[in-house]
This record gives sequence, structure tokens and C-alpha cells, in this order.
Amino acid sequence: MSHILVVEDETIIRQAVRRLLQRHDYEVTDVDSLDAAREQDFSQFDLIISDLRLPGGNGTELIELAGKTPVLIMTSYASLRSAVDAMKMGAVDYIAKPFDHDEMLRSVKHILSESKLSQPEQGSAKGTTASSGETPASGIIGSCEPMLLLFKKISKVAPTDATVLIQGESGTGKELVAKALHMQSRRVNAPMISVNCAAIPETLIESELFGHEKGAFTGATALRQGLVEAADGGTLFLDEIGELPLEAQARLLRVLQEGEIRRVGSVQSRKVDVRLIAATHRNLKELASVGEFREDLYYRLNVVELHLPPLRNRGDDVLELAEALLVRCYERMNHAPMHFTDEALMAIAEYNWPGNVRELENAVERAVILADDEAIGPEQLGIELSSSPDRYLSESMRQGLLENVQYSEPNDSQSAQGDLSLDDYFMHFVLENEATMTETELARKLGISRKSLWERRQRLGIPRKKSNK
Repeated sequence: MSHILVVEDETIIRQAVRRLLQRHDYEVTDVDSLDAAREQDFSQFDLIISDLRLPGGNGTELIELAGKTPVLIMTSYASLRSAVDAMKMGAVDYIAKPFDHDEMLRSVKHILSESKLSQPEQGSAKGTTASSGETPASGIIGSCEPMLLLFKKISKVAPTDATVLIQGESGTGKELVAKALHMQSRRVNAPMISVNCAAIPETLIESELFGHEKGAFTGATALRQGLVEAADGGTLFLDEIGELPLEAQARLLRVLQEGEIRRVGSVQSRKVDVRLIAATHRNLKELASVGEFREDLYYRLNVVELHLPPLRNRGDDVLELAEALLVRCYERMNHAPMHFTDEALMAIAEYNWPGNVRELENAVERAVILADDEAIGPEQLGIELSSSPDRYLSESMRQGLLENVQYSEPNDSQSAQGDLSLDDYFMHFVLENEATMTETELARKLGISRKSLWERRQRLGIPRKKSNK
């Protein structure tokens, strides 16, 4: 049985983590301060889970004291900088509050299994992990947990020649991820050729990708090199690969299997050295099951799968992106510096963004063009908040939660929390007290920052209740 030390000053969170781990057969010791943790014999623990902000200092101080025992940092201060700093200091991983039970258990199980496998080489393992949370140098902006996980995967797979399948809704930035993979690969000095498979007519796609010989078909008046051959030595990015015709899929499969192409109208094959990255917003596995996509090609493509989360699931990233896009836009237009009003920021945070980052970029550009002065309000953004009402709690749902969830004060260490989840507790506490407390008071009582309070409100669908006055 693995023995885990939990270091957390907030009673309800510490108890919830302890009960969760104990229910899954882990032995748990929990303490409420850095001083209490220092008194422990770290060699008896298989893992230390510590909050970043603790009475008496930061949880990262435990990393050096822990020696070979891995340290998992958890924090309400969910920023990319704190994640990178913690991992550079030697933390094995980073988990941002609020986290769900499955997420915590996956992290714990993964760390413990990795620790057992690499224990003889623990020192070098920490060295390779330290930089795994760094943002790729590709213009990608994001500090929410799904994006941090994506950055870590990019840094691991980029130096290899593994084929990568990027999946995500339209407008989420799949081409940026492909560029990040190329820029961090050994092929960075070779070309990266990008092809939108949906933008090329079906009758021309094979010729465009694989080239053709003179006279191969009507209109083929000269030999033409294909885009796959043009990417030789570099990276080929095929966007919307789910739109590729079945005949072209068969040719692409040969490129992946044999590393060779044959131009349309030619009887000879040519060797190519290409790293393939594909992207799609469609479910290729489902397409393969109904015969619309080659199953053998799907499994060849799906060596490493990267998922880009939709903008509506990225918390405060939407505000960070909006600010960055605003600066980029007014500088490109040689405009004086501009800023969003508080009402505009609230509208940006509350809107569902079905078109993802592409829609946000268009809204910001439109606002810069239409604004009469340096302040941008919600009317210039041109977004309709009423288009996403299902994201929020209805009044009846609010009342039902208040009536049905057993409540206890956050500082009542004697209360029996049972199986009350952290999200349930947060929702109940906020709904019962938001009418009488300011956002600052709510955050202080919950032991989190105002930023974390706002981010959690958005994730759980309980934005601040508007006054009727």
C-alpha cells in the first residue's frame, strides 16, 4: 500500500483529498502547515501532495526536503508561471484547483507508477521533467490545465518523428499546434508544408499531394512536384484530413508505411522522408466504422493523439487571449493603445464562443475597427450572450441546490463532510452567500484568489447574479 503525505491548510480540502485517497486504498498522513510537514520522515512516503501556498512558506520548499520522494503541487493560483516554476524546481506534476476526483486519482496513479519504474534514475528523471510544462514557442496562449497538459505532450512528442493526430473543434488553433511541433523538432530548418484537404477539389487532390507526370491527364502539360515531395526532409501538415478522398488515403498510407510516393501517371516510386501531422474536427474512428475513412490509415495516423479544448472549456484563458489579440490588432492597424471595459470583459468571459479562438479574433478585430475611442465596450464586440443560456444555472436549479446539499462552514473542522465533492461545496457556499458577501470576501472565506473564484464560477456555470436594482 502506497503511503501519501497531504499538506494543505484548508480543512475541507485536506479532508476531501484524504478521504478520496483512503477510499482507493492509499495510506494517508495529512498536515496543515509547512512546519508540520518538515517534522515528517519523508523517506516513509511514496508521494507528497502539497498546496503551493502554505502557512510558513511555499509548498515548493518540500521538493528539496523530500529527496527522492516525488512531489505533486496543487494550487488555486492556476497560472502558467506558477506551473512552470514549480516544475522547474523539481515537482513531478502540477494540478490546478478545482480538480475532480478522477483527475486527482489519475495523477496519483501515474506518478506512483512512474516513480517505481524510474526509482534508480530519479535524479535524471527530474531533470527531464522540469521543462515539460513550458509553453511552445509558437504563439499559443493558455494557462488552464488542459492547455498545460497539451504543452507537456507537445514538448515530449516534438523531438521525435512520430505521426501526430490533432483533434479539436474548428477554430481552436490546430495549425498553431502543428507549427509548435515542427519548431521544436529536429526538422525545424527544413520546410513545413501545410495543406487544407477540404479546400482542394477532389479531382485535383492526388495531383496536388503526390504530383504528376507530363501528359498524365488532360491539362497536365508539364511534370509537377507534389506537396508531399516538397516537404521532403521536413513536416507535412494535413488539415481536415477527414475530407481526404479514399483513393488519396490509399496513397497516403503508402507514404506512411513505405516512405515513398508515386506521381500520378508514373510507374516509378520515389523515397521521401516526411514527418506527418494531421488534424481534424471529425471523429475519424466513427468515419472508419462506416467506411468513410480507411481504418488502417486511421491507426497509422493515431500514433500520438493531441486534443485541443474548445475555448468555452478554458476558463480565464479567454480573457488572456482577448487581451493579447487586442494588442496585436491595434498595433497592426497603427491604432493608439486600446482597452476593454469591465462590461466587455464580463461579456467575453460569459459568452460561449462556438467559433472558438477564430471567432474571438474576429470579434476583437471588429471592435477595434468600430470603437470611437480607446475603450471597447460589449456593443463593439457584437456577441449575443443569449445564444448560450444553457451554460448557466437556472433559478430553480439554484434553489434546488441550496435545499438539497448539506452545508457546513468552511472552518468547521468537526463537521462531517461525507462524500460532498469540492465542486458541490463550492457551489453551495457561493450560492448561499453571494447576496451578502463581496467577491473578495467570498474568495477569502473559500481560501482562494478572486481570479480562481471567477474561473470556477465560469466552469461550474454560476456567474455572478446580477442585481435587479
